[in-house]
Amino acid sequence: MALFLASNSQQIGIQYTTVGKAGFITALYIVIVPIMGIFLKKKCSILVWFSVLIALGGFYLLSVKEGFCLEAADLYLLASAFLFSVHILVIDYFSPKVDGVKMSCIQFFVCGILSGVVMLFTEQFHMSDILAAWKPILYAGVLSCGVAYTLQIVGQKDFNPTIASLILSLESVFSVIAGWLVLGQTLSGRELMGCVLIFCGIIMAQIPVKEKKREGE
Repeated sequence: MALFLASNSQQIGIQYTTVGKAGFITALYIVIVPIMGIFLKKKCSILVWFSVLIALGGFYLLSVKEGFCLEAADLYLLASAFLFSVHILVIDYFSPKVDGVKMSCIQFFVCGILSGVVMLFTEQFHMSDILAAWKPILYAGVLSCGVAYTLQIVGQKDFNPTIASLILSLESVFSVIAGWLVLGQTLSGRELMGCVLIFCGIIMAQIPVKEKKREGE
């Protein structure tokens, strides 16, 4: 369910913005994950809170236009970032308890069924369109979903979720590079500054902070 909601929110939002911008907004899950840990009774250092402010400042520069208006795509992508955070924490909880490949298969089955049902009510199904787009569909299904998400589940089995989210956030870097090399997309100076601030917040949120030793220890 988490993957279904997250991926579909991202796909809706990415229709109305650039690949690079979508990648950086989605990467906010790197900051959201440790924040959500508070509700799971996990400590959150002052450095994490500082990184949140920096990332929010970057999100403002990247997404808020004149007149303090948010684009609809930005809201979809922000929702996607939150849902991907839930997805990471769910995998962190279940991956040590179950077989990773089986969990991955069940995840794809549920996501595929739910997406198929929604498609019947929101889109017009034409086999000719699917056949025309078989290459990106095959890539998304086999590599982006089948391989990548399976490796994520297997990799998170013995991994700290915040470190895992840091590695996963590199998708934002690759999205900017791909948007530039493949699609010829560019960002304005304001948006680039927003990306830099978000990326700084992402990195700072993962810097380990040594706890002060109690007296007598």
